[in-house]
Amino acid sequence: MDFDAVILTFAATLRLATPLIFCAMAGLLSERSGIVDIGLEGKMLAGAFAAAAVASLTGSVWLGLVAAIAISVFIALIHGYACITQKGNQVVSGVAVNILASGLAIVAGTALFNQGGQTPSLPKEARFLSLNWPGAVAMEQVPVLGPIYAHLISGHNLLVYVALLTVPLTHWLVNETRFGLRLRAVGEKPEAADTAGISVAWLRYRAVLLCGLLTGFAGAYLSTAQNAAFTRDMTAGQGFIALAAMIFGKWRPWPTLGACLLFGLLDAIAIRLQGVKVFGTIQVPVQLVQASPYILTVLLLAGFIGKAVAPKASGIPYVKER
Repeated sequence: MDFDAVILTFAATLRLATPLIFCAMAGLLSERSGIVDIGLEGKMLAGAFAAAAVASLTGSVWLGLVAAIAISVFIALIHGYACITQKGNQVVSGVAVNILASGLAIVAGTALFNQGGQTPSLPKEARFLSLNWPGAVAMEQVPVLGPIYAHLISGHNLLVYVALLTVPLTHWLVNETRFGLRLRAVGEKPEAADTAGISVAWLRYRAVLLCGLLTGFAGAYLSTAQNAAFTRDMTAGQGFIALAAMIFGKWRPWPTLGACLLFGLLDAIAIRLQGVKVFGTIQVPVQLVQASPYILTVLLLAGFIGKAVAPKASGIPYVKER
């Protein structure tokens, strides 16, 4: 593999890791507050449908993004109401969100567009297109630095850069702010936080809202940036891979980013392996190539993660003592 192919693979890694980064940061904020969110997949899928549907009907990608965020936040509030206010089982609620989003997206898509649950292909003005930085075309011919600048740094759409920006923002929010201190306190020892005068329910609701915001970005990216339409179950388990990345990163933003990039790299390599012959004669089965990122995800989590300790109050409804 030559140098240009390596750079293009790394560039594809960033694009493929973008929805994972959004979802992993969303799950990190939610679980740091003590709310387990298995429903990342469902919120991302609902956001993808809303973004593509609104962008198709209005011709505005920005309205599509707003719609994706709005529906994801709305579903996050439903999950929060079930888990925080009603003290329900958080895993069951998350699974219900996934099932609900998957079914309603197909029903709504069929009713609106009559295309089997899909949305029409989006025109360029209704999508987030690649941004070429100044001098990228001229730099492309420069050895080594040219391809890095033209393809790895430049050439991505806006949401890729936003996803990368969410990592330092999440780190700052969780570790350097009063909100982050209270978030961690509520996730570790809600009784002590309550005694100190912190509203456990209100803080957890805010974490759930932030989770909905970021999964909305992830959904909009899938249908209006990475692809040009919504298709059935287009998330393809990426919400669960994002959860795995969060656990792999032990609920810390920067290690979680590394895990997302690793899974994105595995996916990018799998795409490049399609149609490649081993030893010049044996062609790797397409199904094996497509399954390889998921297989390697399981192997990495099982063999290399070590002991991962979740926030102590994660998944436990808080009942205020009277």
